[in-house]
Amino acid sequence: MKTLWNLFLTFAKVGVMTFGGGYAMLPILQREVVENKGWATDEELTDYFAIGQCTPGVIAVNTATFIGQKKGGIAGGIVATLGVVFPSLLIIVALAGVITSFSHLTWVQHAFAGIRVCVCVLIFNAVLKLWKSAVKDVWGLLIFLAVLAASLLTSLSPVWYVLAAGVAGVLIQNLKGAKK
Repeated sequence: MKTLWNLFLTFAKVGVMTFGGGYAMLPILQREVVENKGWATDEELTDYFAIGQCTPGVIAVNTATFIGQKKGGIAGGIVATLGVVFPSLLIIVALAGVITSFSHLTWVQHAFAGIRVCVCVLIFNAVLKLWKSAVKDVWGLLIFLAVLAASLLTSLSPVWYVLAAGVAGVLIQNLKGAKK
């Protein structure tokens, strides 16, 4: 029971501290799950992000579910998921009626513009941390550049990029293994 409560509180903390959606949660998830709790490594968290991107739903919710399940089984997955969405649910219910009444005010529009800029910085920081843990050699850099080019030049679903990168990773490791 203590583990489940700890999962709920940790992910509720992540949920309440994050504005801007799933990607803005990535640095906070990394700090809480990897650095503070030790529930996953940077590599595992990167894998959860990748899988979370490919599966239906919000990446932060999916990641919370994966980590909760790893730490506390099915109940842990459910509790972690509830923890990460609970603060947002409360805040949305509280703000739903108020926001429409004040959204036309200039200062409210400027506040949201400032929040959007902050979210961009949080996402950029998450990308830098992911970069450091994911791009470890020239092959990783080549996969990164190929996926970046494909994502800029095509409108394919991110699922295809992740699948292609996974296949490329397997092929590269097999080639490395064959050379040894």
